[in-house]
Amino acid sequence: MFQGARITDVVTYHAQRGELRGAVRIVRERPAERFRWRMAMAGVTKAAGSLRGLDRLRVEEPVRELVLDLADVSLQREVVLDARKAGVDLDRGELLPHYTLRDLRRLSLLHGVELAHIGRYTRLPRELEASVDTAACAVVGRALADHHRKKAHRLWLSVPDSDGPEPLRQHHRFMLDRAERDRAEAERWAALTKSLLGS
Repeated sequence: MFQGARITDVVTYHAQRGELRGAVRIVRERPAERFRWRMAMAGVTKAAGSLRGLDRLRVEEPVRELVLDLADVSLQREVVLDARKAGVDLDRGELLPHYTLRDLRRLSLLHGVELAHIGRYTRLPRELEASVDTAACAVVGRALADHHRKKAHRLWLSVPDSDGPEPLRQHHRFMLDRAERDRAEAERWAALTKSLLGS
C-alpha cells in the first residue's frame, strides 16, 4: 500500500491513526539516512513522548534498539537529540559522552557562557560529581545558539546597507554592536554544544 511513498508521509499516517507499531516497523524496514529517515524517526519519538506506561514502552524500546544498532555515529547522535526534544530519552549512558556538573561548569567557563542559562531549561544536579543529562544540555545549547544567531540576523537586516544612500545613524551603530555581541554569543553556545557532543 505504501510502496514508493515517502517515509515521512507513511510515518505521519500511522502516527495520526495511533498505529505507532506500524510507524516503528516502517523506520525499521527503510534504510537509515540523514534526511527523510531522520525526520520520520523524529515523528515516531514525538508521538511516543505523548504516551505513558506500557504504551510508551512498546514504542520507545524498539526505537532505542534501532538507534543502538545504527552504524552512522553522527546520525545516531542526531536521532538521540531529536528524541530528547520530545522528552524521550534514548540514551542511557552508552551513546553520548558522560559529564558531571563539575565538567559542565568547566566547559561553560572555557567557552564563556552562563551555566545558569542551561539550568533554566533543564534540571541540573546540585552535587558537583553528579551526572548531567548530556542530551538535554546539548539541546538547550543548540537552541540558545540558534536564538542568538536569529537575533543577530534580525538586527543586521534592520540596519541600512552601508553602500546605500541612507547614512548610518548612531542608533544603527548601536544595533550593529548588539548584533555582533549576539553573533559572538551564538558561536560560544555552538562551541559548547560541540564540546558536549565530542565533535
